[in-house]
Amino acid sequence: MYSIAHSVTEFINNYFQGKEPWQIVTITSTTVLTSVWLWNFVFQDESLLERAKKKIFSLRYYIPTIRERIDQELNNINQTFEQQVVERMGTIPFVVKLPDKGLDPKNILDKVTECVQLGNYDWKSGKVSGAIYRIDTDLLRLMGDIYSIASYTNPLHPDVFPGICKMEAEVVRMACNLFHGDEESCGTMTSGGTESILLACKTYRDYARQVKGIKHPEMVMPATAHSAFDKAAQYLKIKTRIVPVNTNSYTVCMKAMERAITRNTIMLVGSAPNFPYGTMDNIEAISKLGVKYNIPVHVDACLGGFLICFMSDAGFNVPPFGFELPGVTSISADTHKYAYAPKGSSIILYRNKKLRHHQYTITTDWPGGIYGSPTVSGSRAGGIIASCWAALMYFGYDGYLEATKKIIDTTRYIEQRLRKMDGIFIFGTPATSVIAMGSNDFHIYKLSEALNAKGWNLNTLQFPSGIHICVTYVHTQPGVADQFLSDVEAELRVALQNPKSPVEGSLAIYGMSQSIPDRSIVGDFVKCFLDAMYFAPKNHAAISNGPK
Repeated sequence: MYSIAHSVTEFINNYFQGKEPWQIVTITSTTVLTSVWLWNFVFQDESLLERAKKKIFSLRYYIPTIRERIDQELNNINQTFEQQVVERMGTIPFVVKLPDKGLDPKNILDKVTECVQLGNYDWKSGKVSGAIYRIDTDLLRLMGDIYSIASYTNPLHPDVFPGICKMEAEVVRMACNLFHGDEESCGTMTSGGTESILLACKTYRDYARQVKGIKHPEMVMPATAHSAFDKAAQYLKIKTRIVPVNTNSYTVCMKAMERAITRNTIMLVGSAPNFPYGTMDNIEAISKLGVKYNIPVHVDACLGGFLICFMSDAGFNVPPFGFELPGVTSISADTHKYAYAPKGSSIILYRNKKLRHHQYTITTDWPGGIYGSPTVSGSRAGGIIASCWAALMYFGYDGYLEATKKIIDTTRYIEQRLRKMDGIFIFGTPATSVIAMGSNDFHIYKLSEALNAKGWNLNTLQFPSGIHICVTYVHTQPGVADQFLSDVEAELRVALQNPKSPVEGSLAIYGMSQSIPDRSIVGDFVKCFLDAMYFAPKNHAAISNGPK
């Protein structure tokens, strides 16, 4: 070792011998700057291989024939999506200009009802996975009445609407108690799970920057973590370190998670449960990692949070998941799912106010005054806050307990029956209400396609291909679970008769997309799909008293 160091020193001394001071400074500065550039070039968020692949794929835009072919295909796909929009609307016209005169209330209500009832899926009968978590006539009437009272309120003005702020504070405090928080725990309401997750990521980015001096933040999360974390990473310039899941359990691999931790790690993520497979990560083990490395742990319970809180008292075993674990520092949970509040409400909870302070955005030098905002939105819908509070009051602990027992019982009944069927397997062990299926005998999308033809709307998964059903209170209605199982069993028999037949329809495109190495092209497909959501053809614009 000494001889190597001595040789290097001798080489440097000989190299600079006889050179002018300005030459020594120039050579040294150039060497240092070049080394820094090379280091930054090599050690970026993406590997050299990934960047090389993207560069090669990007060359397609410079080759006219390839670019024209891709543009034509994207145009065809865009037209297909737009045509599907028109077909889903049926004969109902699109309104693209304001009517000359305002419509009367009854006419407006009729048109809104007509729009709400559009679609080919009978979601009231329980044929849709997730999406609709409860159908209760009395609850719907109550939510409508509450929203009509509070629809124009805004907690941005606490002096004007103190009662809305009171209800939000009470929703947060009730949630803290459900997730085993103490008097120091706190949080805010948000517009949904994505905002809750984004705010948690913003909090830990800013906390790490101020407290630990981390300028290149990274978060460590399972491959099954919700895509909202990736969205937050894109918005907030946080690098994601994706951790694989265990082959059999489909829960995060703890050894891989520990290996992924670096000096730039600002947070660890665990799901309770995750969206794709409904399995629950080992939150206790992740908590221990957080304590060991002094890294905050966020538990994403957006999907099943208002089930796992009641499962123990409902007679089901559930591992620890909340603030009773010392490493858990924040939790996201959606009140508009299994708490049955109207869409547009979620909560983000923290272990203490010191963390929550980093969620806030504050402007002190604006001419309009000192401005502080707790969440992404400035103005917020007081009607949603009041409706969420009312939903919690409507059900109470016993109401949620009874609903949880029915949902978990139904889920386990479906799971046990599915496990006995030939041709499919279940991914891992469902922790709450999601059951994911795959097949080693035929392409599982064929089963989804066949069930779709019978009116069922399931969620499709990729890497590997799968489908899942998210059981809600709607599925606990008499006969719904048995009808689902009967339809699955019947279509399995058909699929196994010709297991090599290809997938057709839109799912064929979805399946094909998994094999495309250039994921930017898949991204272009998604852009076309999203564009179609805002498609309003002018030739469908006429209404009875609208502009000619």
